[in-house]
This record gives sequence, structure tokens and C-alpha cells, in this order.
Amino acid sequence: MARPSYSVPTAEKVEMTEVERLADAQDANSQEHNLKFLDALRLYRKSVFWSMIMSSGVIMDGYDIKLIGTLYAQPAFQKAYGRLAKADSYQIPAPWQAGLSNGSICGQFVGLLLAGYVSERFGFRKTLLAGLSCIIACIFIPFFSPSLAVLEVGQIIFGIPLGLFQTTPVIYALEISPLGLRPYLTNYINCCWSIGQIIAVGILRGVVNMETEWAYRIPFAVQWVWPVIIIPFLFFAPESPWWLVRRGRLEDAKDVVKSLTSPKNVNFNVDKYVTLMVVTTEHERAVNSETSYGACFQGANLRRTLTVIGIYCVQTLNGNPLRGYSTYFLQQAGLPTVQAFNMTIVGFAVAIAGGIFSWVLLGLFGRRTIYCWSLVLMFSIMLTIGTLGIQQTESPKDAYPWAIGSLLIASSFLYNCSIGPLTHTLCSEIPSAILRSKSIVLARGMYVLTTIVAGVLTPYQLNPTEWNWGAKTGLFWAGGCLIAIVFAYFYVPEPKDRTTAELDILFGKKIPARHFARTQVDLADAVYGDDDDVKKI
Repeated sequence: MARPSYSVPTAEKVEMTEVERLADAQDANSQEHNLKFLDALRLYRKSVFWSMIMSSGVIMDGYDIKLIGTLYAQPAFQKAYGRLAKADSYQIPAPWQAGLSNGSICGQFVGLLLAGYVSERFGFRKTLLAGLSCIIACIFIPFFSPSLAVLEVGQIIFGIPLGLFQTTPVIYALEISPLGLRPYLTNYINCCWSIGQIIAVGILRGVVNMETEWAYRIPFAVQWVWPVIIIPFLFFAPESPWWLVRRGRLEDAKDVVKSLTSPKNVNFNVDKYVTLMVVTTEHERAVNSETSYGACFQGANLRRTLTVIGIYCVQTLNGNPLRGYSTYFLQQAGLPTVQAFNMTIVGFAVAIAGGIFSWVLLGLFGRRTIYCWSLVLMFSIMLTIGTLGIQQTESPKDAYPWAIGSLLIASSFLYNCSIGPLTHTLCSEIPSAILRSKSIVLARGMYVLTTIVAGVLTPYQLNPTEWNWGAKTGLFWAGGCLIAIVFAYFYVPEPKDRTTAELDILFGKKIPARHFARTQVDLADAVYGDDDDVKKI
């Protein structure tokens, strides 16, 4: 590996500069490991605040996804846009359900590709400001849509700025926080997603008995609230210090770190902290200086990219599309419309509780342990839901819909205390620093594609005028869980208590995923590699 070059007079001074840099980086690396949770919270109070502000944009994504899926079960929306299925009963045709659900997702795919370039070119703060500004204009289309066709166009256009929120907040959360806070702040993003969903269901539950067009226009209008609240805060938000280092703006990076940390902690050295960022970034550029999407599939980055792609796809495979249609699913499973809304609200309240409980699990177990065992439990739940669906078809009983609904709520709790939040944590930690944005964009893009496929299948699986599987759909997603379990065991590593530089070394040495936790790492490898002359220093 080539050593970094410096403008100094003699070779001896170069050697000493590298040794000093390594010492500073190792000191910062050790401080990262020694900084306990409460100490990190006191030192980085401002980081927590700004991370939560940035993450709040994800509420809009959760709200929009749940809004469309839940509107299919709303009588006023069904009557305005649907077709008469039987006496006094309207249904949105399954092709339109699939189209509307996937419309926003297709737009988000475009927004994702833009985010990978825009966020690295202009920074995370400006990217989110631009997205929020566009959203204000885009909401007018679904709000005034007179037909399903116009609503479809609105969903696609609205999805483009939403795509910017798929990756930017999670990377920002990781890059402005210390090692001890990263899992909690990245996990919080999943809570925001659940908050958006429960707000959507709660508002739709409040207007479910309205018979006018306002029953579905009010929920669309609520989307104007988020940009109005968030934009003023973002004007004052600091940029990511890692992004500033990647742009060569070291003094600006130091200023940001100073603004994010408490001056009361005299033991914290800003210069050494930024030096660790510099050493890590230079090491990654020495391995591969490219920062294009193609670079994500070269060398050690190939494994890292495929891993984060798989982790994001597991979000679909474990049955998330079924939970996304929970109100409609419970309605088709036999619950009255109002009770289906009530059960969905309970489900998302439990999801938020699961998100909070995930913070407890993070302190007790490793990421890989939680992730793998939660998939095993999810497989059992989906298998049970599918089995009850078969029983309900053969010999219907009033207890079956409630049992199915309870299991769906249990799966929501399980997902939101493990698989859901850990997706953001793992996928922000695993990629290299210089390819983090693009790796997550690619992973999220593949997730979008799997969601589009699931968005086509799920309406047909649940719609009584199509395949009419009902709760038997659980068996389909049990198969998805089984695939996810095999993937997780062989490919998901343990990044707990590992800095970005240490993960670079582990992936560079091709350590198997199941051995990450017990493999020792020497930070000198990140600076000197395997140069024999350097090992003598």
C-alpha cells in the first residue's frame, strides 16, 4: 500500500509525521471505545439534537407509505375512486392498488439515485433543504387529484424528493455522532418511520366515518405540516464533519466537531478526532480512490455492498409488505373496518414501543445476534399466521381474525425492536466512509425494487376479487424469512464497538462475518498496511 505524501523536506520528517499521525489516530480510536454511553451523551448533546431533527424527515416517508395502503380500506376513498364489487361495497381494483403503492416507490428510486450524487456534492444539509422545498409543491397534486390516474402521477412525483430521505438522515446520524451513540441515533430513524405510520392511521381513523371528499383530502393536506416545521431548523444545522474531511475542508470539520461537543470535557481532543477521520479516509482512498457507483463493486467494497443490499432486501423478505397493508389485511381477514383501523393503530403504537425497546437490546447483545434470532422468531410468527389462515378457510371461527391480528401486532413489535432499526444501523456502519452514501443508495435501490415486486403481489394476494389468499399470505412471507435467515448467518457481520477504520481492516483481510466479533485489529494497518519497513517503526 502506498503511503500518503506530505510536503516536508526530508524522508525522516515524513516518517515522523506518519508516526505522529498514527499516534493521534490511535488515541482518538481508543477514546471512541472508552467513551461510555452517558459520557457520550453529555459530550455530544448537540449531535443528538441535530440527528433527531434530520431524522424527522423520515416521518413523511412513513406517513406517505401508510397513507396510501390504508386508504384502500377507507369507505369514502373506495367509493370515490373504486368500483362497485357488491351491494354497497366498493373496492379499488388490484392493478390500481399495485400502481398507487408502487408509484411513490418508483419516484423514490429516482430520488435515491440523485441523493447519492447530490449529498456528496452539496452536503447533507442542502440536500434535505432542497427535498423539503420540493415536497411543499408536490403535495398539491394528490390533494386535488380528481382521478386515480392523476393520483398515480402525484405519487410518482412526490416520491422523488422523498427518495432523498431514504439515505441522507441515517448517514448524517452516523457521521456526527461517536461510536457509543451511533446505534441509538441510527435506530431512532426507524422510530420516525413508525411515528409517521401511526400518525397516518390515526388521522384516517379520525375521518373514517366522514362521507365527503375531505375524508381523504385532509390526510393528504397534513403532509404540508412537516416541511414547515423542519425547514427552519435545517438552516442552522451543521454539516457532517466526515463530509467536510472528504472535501478537504479540515478546519471546517474541526469547527463543526467543536460546535457539536461540549467544551466542558477537557479530555476530548478535536484535532485527534479529525485526524482519525483523515487517516480513515486516506486509507480508503489508497485502497480505491474511486467514489463512483462502480467502485462499490470493486475489491473489498463488493462484499460490503452486497451485504448492505441483502440487509435492505431482508426488510421485504421478512413480511414487511404484509404489515404495510395491515388495515386492509385485517379487513380481509374478517375484522370490521373500524376494528381493523383500531388494531392497526395498536400495531404501530407497539411498533414505537419496539423501537424504544431496541435501545435496551443494543446494550445487551451484538447486532448480529439480535438480527439473526429475530428472523427466526419472525419465521415462526409468519408460519403461524399462514396456518391460521388455512384453518379459517376450512372452518371459520370468530376467534381466528383476532388471533391473526394479535400475531400481526406481535410481528410489528418484533420487527421494530430488531430487524427494522438494525437495518439502518448495520447499513450505515458496514460501507466504507468514502462510499457510504452510494452503497446505501444502491442497497436502498434494491430494496425499492423488491418492494415494487411485493407491491404488485400483495394486493393480488389479499384482494377478495383476485387471489383471495387472506391470512394464508403469511406462508409466503415465512418462506421469505427462511431465505433471510440463511443470508444473515453467512453474510451479516458484527460491527458493534468497531470504528470505521477497524471495519476497513476486517473487510480488507476478508474475515468471515461470524468471526468479526472476536478478531483483533491493529489500527496501524489502516495507515501502513503490510509494508515491512513500516512494521519496524
